[in-house]
Amino acid sequence: MAPFPANVVELTQALVRIPSVNPDGDPGTDGIGEERCARFVGEFLHAAGAAVTLQEVEPGRPNVIGRFPTHGASKPRILFAPHTDTVSVGGMTIPPFGGELRDGKIWGRGASDTKGPMASMLWALYEMRHEIPTLPVEVHFVGFMSEESAQLGSQHFAKHHGRYDLAIIGEPTSLKTVFRHKGCLWADVHTTGVAVHGATPELGVNAIVKMAKLVAALDTEFRDILAEAGGEDEWLGASSINLGMIQGGTRSNIVADFCKLRLDIRTTPGLQRAGGALALLTEFVQSIDETAQVTVASEAFHLDTDPSNPFVQKLIAAGASLTGAPWFCDAAFLAAAGTPAIAIGPGSIAQAHTKDEFIAVQDLEDGVAFFRRFLASLG
Repeated sequence: MAPFPANVVELTQALVRIPSVNPDGDPGTDGIGEERCARFVGEFLHAAGAAVTLQEVEPGRPNVIGRFPTHGASKPRILFAPHTDTVSVGGMTIPPFGGELRDGKIWGRGASDTKGPMASMLWALYEMRHEIPTLPVEVHFVGFMSEESAQLGSQHFAKHHGRYDLAIIGEPTSLKTVFRHKGCLWADVHTTGVAVHGATPELGVNAIVKMAKLVAALDTEFRDILAEAGGEDEWLGASSINLGMIQGGTRSNIVADFCKLRLDIRTTPGLQRAGGALALLTEFVQSIDETAQVTVASEAFHLDTDPSNPFVQKLIAAGASLTGAPWFCDAAFLAAAGTPAIAIGPGSIAQAHTKDEFIAVQDLEDGVAFFRRFLASLG
């Protein structure tokens, strides 16, 4: 790592300038995969005194793990855990990997989500590198691959590295403690038809027309059913649905014999207690079209961490008040495996995934100060 970053601003710029786009969907660049970013983070962790491992989860896509030295008997373990991948750079109006410092902000893909929050964590750990071994906790770090799609990195880590007393997931939360967030179900609704010549459509069955009825019903009646079934959560609001993608037919002169609709359903704990989104969705779809099918593309859990956890209380005491979030993150997969988890970091989720993504320098510096304050409070 040459030259070594002089401060958190330079560290953020260096991270943004390393393309690490999640390859799922249309990345908008050849700069896909997390390996280069993971190696850079590993070098930084090594300079901060950590023992570093790169653990490949998918070919060329490792988690980067750093374990800081500790003195004394067995201690509770805490984990700092941002992610190294970013979303697509398609449609961006600024150089996605420029890392430009302008108007008191650093610009580029991942600046907010989540290379800026990661840089604040890393810089605080670097500045505290001499104190960390004497803290009454073991401090570990992991940079997860694949958070932006499928969350393979956090699932792999949870399976192979046991539980921690708290996992601190790096996300732009305006330095608030996200202890509850929604779950997410991505489901596909499939309709089928009978293909015939487009000149004689009356002889066939059009799967797109069948889907049109479902689209209208899902966007109105089912939206209300979701909200009513899960109730209004104090922190998260109601469950929601987005009709995100649709595909059907093969040619304009052939009656479509298939159609697929991709749904994004954000779920509350109350909805899960009411039987879950998948059961409700399947029952509703088949009440409209008994031949339609529902399949699961992916599902992520909601997060509901006990705020009385003593380490969560330390975060609150350090100035990070509790909040909920409509999105989901790696925290849920660690929590499902037995590790209490929250999400926190500088910057705003409003800047994440945008065409001109940025993070303010002041937010980065506030993040470093916060994570230092939290670590010092553990002593």
